[in-house]
Amino acid sequence: MSTLAPTPVRGLTASDPLLAWRQEFPILEHTTYMISHSLGPMPRRAEAALAEFTRTWATRGIRAWEEGWWEMPVTCGDLIGRIIGAPPGRVVMHQNVSICQALVTSCFDWSGPRNKLVTDGLNFPSNDYIYHGLERQGAEIVSVASQDGLTVPLEDILDAIDEDTHLVSISHVAFRSSALQDLAAIAERAHAAGAYLVADLYQSAGIVPLDVTALGVDFATGGSVKWLLGGPGAGYLYVRPDLDASLEPAATGWAAHARPFDFEAGPIEYAPDIHRFLNGTPNVPAMYSARSGYEIVAEIGVPAIREKSVRQTQRLIELADAAGLTVRSPRDPEHRGGTVILGVPDEDGRAIVAELGRRQILVDFRPGAGVRIAPHFYTSDDEIAHTIHEFASIVNP
Repeated sequence: MSTLAPTPVRGLTASDPLLAWRQEFPILEHTTYMISHSLGPMPRRAEAALAEFTRTWATRGIRAWEEGWWEMPVTCGDLIGRIIGAPPGRVVMHQNVSICQALVTSCFDWSGPRNKLVTDGLNFPSNDYIYHGLERQGAEIVSVASQDGLTVPLEDILDAIDEDTHLVSISHVAFRSSALQDLAAIAERAHAAGAYLVADLYQSAGIVPLDVTALGVDFATGGSVKWLLGGPGAGYLYVRPDLDASLEPAATGWAAHARPFDFEAGPIEYAPDIHRFLNGTPNVPAMYSARSGYEIVAEIGVPAIREKSVRQTQRLIELADAAGLTVRSPRDPEHRGGTVILGVPDEDGRAIVAELGRRQILVDFRPGAGVRIAPHFYTSDDEIAHTIHEFASIVNP
């Protein structure tokens, strides 16, 4: 797969070199794409990658497993590791974050005195569904409330962590508001109490620079659908290196065995390394698809992406203010991810999104939050202005 940067596109300003990447995404030719917080646009090279998968399957057949497919959950995970600051061999691929979260929580005994799981009140619902399922095993779920629907105060999270806490779960960037949380401070408090931290990076990886090693998180989950431009079916799990020797996931499968191809019956003998956090047969075509986005994000570099994101989201907020629109995201870029949410009545949200879609502007709506708008490195400044102009013309005709 080519890793060459695309050539500049005629007519685009040299003052924004990231716009040269627009030609990598076919949908940008006819659409104002402001929805990478939900589904990133498909890179052209992903089509070639999927053709490579079908060609390999067609020509190599079962031999493909030992020629690379079997190790793809780790080799593909290493591409994610470069983006989130994980060492090689510390990220494994799964179908989605729900599987990753279930695997993490299955490492712990929830029936004893240390049975508390602390989660933030803006966490993604899928995570909460898994956590509350643990109540059947004796877990106590403590959700730290958001008073304004936008943020969860750091001090409230820190206060909720005590000696009974087993696991703390935090969304690095809240999907409802784009509020950015202080993972380092939470990790420090969790470890002081003898607890572990699992961070959901879905709304931050690829748009906000981060280093899971420096932050001190124990586990991190995320997926490829959004800022990483990798498409569906490719979630990932990071596990801190020194935890291999002590954790044995109950949610497991044959790929986690120390000798999977011996097909031994009875209790599992876990692999001694990151492979113990695998389960069943890997989703090979999704990983072929996802690699393209990871490569592009790594080639550009998240710091450069973040610099542009901060500038454009600030401009988006300024234009929204000028148009009399309600901003429901943190105004301080140090506390905001890559999305800006504009408040609208819940009963109007979907109709507004549908009308913008009719005008070839793609955004989305979340109840209780508003319309989510997200520029990415391929977005032009004119598209920011166009989106707000059309939005305002719909809500204030």
